[in-house]
Amino acid sequence: MGIFSGLIGNASQKDNDKVERQLEDILIPGEQVTLAYSLVRDLVVFTEKRLILVDIQGVTGKKTSYKSIPYGSISRFTVETAGHFDLDAELKIWISSALEPAEVLQFKSDRNVVDIQRALAAAVLK
Repeated sequence: MGIFSGLIGNASQKDNDKVERQLEDILIPGEQVTLAYSLVRDLVVFTEKRLILVDIQGVTGKKTSYKSIPYGSISRFTVETAGHFDLDAELKIWISSALEPAEVLQFKSDRNVVDIQRALAAAVLK
C-alpha cells in the first residue's frame, strides 16, 4: 500500500512557514504551504498545487521519501472513522483510474482524519 501504511498516529497541525523552510528544496518557486500535519515523524502537506507526503525512513531519519500528488490526479478518496472495536480511523486516496488506493493513512483520532479529509476535499473539489 502507501508509504504510511501500518503507521498509526495522531496527526497534529504544523506551522506552515516552518514546513516551507523544511521543504524549500522540494517546492517550486512561489509555491506555498497552505496546511501541514505531522504523523509521528512524517508529514502530510497541502500546497495550492499538490499534496506532498513526506516519509522519514530508518532509525536515524536520514533517508526521506517525498511523494507528490497533483490534486488533478486524485480521482477519489474515502474516510473511515473509528468504531467501538476498531479504534483506528483511515483515509484512502486513489489516483486516476487505479483499482487500489495509492495511499492509506491511519490515525488514532477521528478528528484528525476528518480535518485532513476536509482540507483534501477543499483542494481537490475547487
